[in-house]
Amino acid sequence: MSLFDEITSLPSEQNNPDSALIDTFSTGEILECINNEDAKIASAVRREIPYIAQAVDAIVERFRRGGRLFYVGAGTSGRLGIVDASECPPTFGVSSEMVQGIIAGGAPAMFKAQEGAEDSDENGAVEIRNREITSDDIVCGIAASGRTPFVRGAINEARNRGSYTIFISTNTRENIARLGISADTMICPAVGAEVITGSTRMKSGTAQKLILNMLTTASMIRIGKTYGNIMVDVQLTNAKLRERAKSILMSLTGIDYHAAEILLESSGGNVKTALVMELANVDALTAQKRLDESNGFIRKAIEGK
Repeated sequence: MSLFDEITSLPSEQNNPDSALIDTFSTGEILECINNEDAKIASAVRREIPYIAQAVDAIVERFRRGGRLFYVGAGTSGRLGIVDASECPPTFGVSSEMVQGIIAGGAPAMFKAQEGAEDSDENGAVEIRNREITSDDIVCGIAASGRTPFVRGAINEARNRGSYTIFISTNTRENIARLGISADTMICPAVGAEVITGSTRMKSGTAQKLILNMLTTASMIRIGKTYGNIMVDVQLTNAKLRERAKSILMSLTGIDYHAAEILLESSGGNVKTALVMELANVDALTAQKRLDESNGFIRKAIEGK
């Protein structure tokens, strides 16, 4: 298939009849048109949940043995991967090495399009080799079209190294198969034609963002990074987060602000340790020992199991 045929066959490159006359719409009508198209995205992602769940289970398995998750993309897709990766340390208290984003063109591409950076399979493969990715790691390619050479090169190199691979695209599975792309898990939400033909920063980008949220959030929950729906691995790196930590302790244990301050200090500034101390009525060393034995799951640590 020629490059022209590859591109013109993409769902995102088709003309959307509902926005065909968008240049004649009033401001309100333009916004309603965009919103109507956006409303279709969640259901498209929902249909992919079985595949997303498969990916999450694979990520969790590798996180538990010390593996890392790498997002690889170009342009909008690459930026979305970097954004999701960069939010994991402050949200879940994990190392910045645990989830990483790789974008074609490197750091400058986050702020300014690096035209042509996505066109090299070899550059994608080099990124994987430079990070010494192994079978303990997961590589997730993100490409609305599915055909981005940089992403395909990275995925192929990761597969050669035994890494678990995930591929997120808003192209159809049939088209992706014709392109010769393969991964252990394919996630392909059918969001349809874009409001502005080819503008994959819109519906495609939104679908990708929803899926990335699901992948990391569900994985972090599965490895014990929340208690209920509360982020409990808060790192006290600034005044806001210290106050959030106290609020968490107050809401989950019923103690007052002053008691939360004392508890947080006696726990060494560790919210999970503080929670187990208070809810299981144990000292800091016992609380930490219980957390270690329960792989960080607070409920199990409280129960002493």
